[in-house]
Amino acid sequence: MVDLTDVELRTLQLLAQKKAGEAVAFVNIAAARTLSDRGLAVRSHEGWDITSLGTSELARRADPPSETPPPRDLLR
Repeated sequence: MVDLTDVELRTLQLLAQKKAGEAVAFVNIAAARTLSDRGLAVRSHEGWDITSLGTSELARRADPPSETPPPRDLLR
C-alpha cells in the first residue's frame, strides 16, 4: 500500500482522467514529482502521465463491487 496525501491522490486521479481522454486543466507539480519518484507517474512531452503502477494503485483504492443482487424484473 502506498501512502498518499490528499493532494497526491487527487493528482493521480487527474492523471487517470487525462489518460482516459478527459481535459485536465493542470496538476500539482510537487505532487506529480512525488508520484514520479514512487513510480506512479512519469514526465512526458505532454506533461505528466499515470503509469500502470499508478493505475493499479487507483484500482486498489476503488470501492469493492456491491454485494447487492441486481434488481429483478417485476413484470415477469
